[in-house]
Amino acid sequence: MGDAPSESSAAAAPPSVPQHARAALIASFGPELTLTDSHPVVQPSALKPGQCLIKIDYAGVCHSDVHIIEGGWGPVDFPRVAGHEGMGRVVAIGANTVGSPVAVGDRVGIKWLATTCLNCEMCRTGNEPCCAIAKTMGHGYQVDGCYADYQVSYVDYVTPIPAELDSAAATPLLCAGVTIYKALKESNPKVGNWVAIPGAGGGLGHLGIQYAVAMGLRVIAIDTGETKRDLCLALGAEKWIDFKESKDLVQDIQAAADGLGPHSAVIAASNPGPLDQAVHYIRPKGTIVAVGLPSGPVKMTVGVYTLIAKCITIVGSAVGSRQDAIEALALAARGKVKCQLVVRPFEQVNSCLSELSAQTVAGRIVLKM
Repeated sequence: MGDAPSESSAAAAPPSVPQHARAALIASFGPELTLTDSHPVVQPSALKPGQCLIKIDYAGVCHSDVHIIEGGWGPVDFPRVAGHEGMGRVVAIGANTVGSPVAVGDRVGIKWLATTCLNCEMCRTGNEPCCAIAKTMGHGYQVDGCYADYQVSYVDYVTPIPAELDSAAATPLLCAGVTIYKALKESNPKVGNWVAIPGAGGGLGHLGIQYAVAMGLRVIAIDTGETKRDLCLALGAEKWIDFKESKDLVQDIQAAADGLGPHSAVIAASNPGPLDQAVHYIRPKGTIVAVGLPSGPVKMTVGVYTLIAKCITIVGSAVGSRQDAIEALALAARGKVKCQLVVRPFEQVNSCLSELSAQTVAGRIVLKM
């Protein structure tokens, strides 16, 4: 038998852990965050067992942040530190933490979920996002996020980063990457099958193209504009359809996939139209995966006759489990997936959110703290 797990004690606060630091706060609903350089930093001695303090180096900008700060997802306790896609190093671990899988100095990633119970039926079966606790643990929404110099997280839920991955490039994989990867896993993927990805040129979609190609799928990229077209084709999409130029989008998508339509559609776009369209262009026995989250209540219109006659499957997919994150990062570490990104200084967070809201971003934006 091996030795029993040892208890780790909270290290004394190193000089680099200040009492106050920078943060971007949701102080009220609106298009902009409030920047401050005097946000209180939780000190190592105040960490609870199982918690860790992360010095954030990079933070990804996600369209979900726009929905949250504008009030599209409902109430937020103000002020709330925004952001849910972070990368940094562990600087302290709470006293009496038993068997921590990470150590002080480790490079780790912050995902949408802060933690789950890890013990319910959903957690035991790898469906952690469906855990009851998970519904109250969204970073930058229900708990403080990573748009800050320091963030408290949980040793069992941060994700160790493979040494082969650059910190900035790995950051978007912690939300966009794992989310689209899990959605593709839910699409019943089979080598050689066609998958349509509406929103293919965005943060989720351009990663989805690469993960799909790594799975042996053939990709139909759906988006608009020359910049996104060039990006999607360069990343491995076999077909490109500009939804603004198409005169009959459903017919064009079906024609691109042997005239029968794709075997699956992973809806990375956040507007409702692509969901309704997919019902009509999907191949019989096909699978539609809804993953791009809209702002506010949105309904999908599905004719019951069409659903039954075509024998199609419609599923929802939300972020991913700890194992999904490990798998998504492992593919990137092997060079199969590379996020197209621009790095901006933290102080430009509001202009970055404005660009996302205007849907002018191809790929992903990462903030350097």
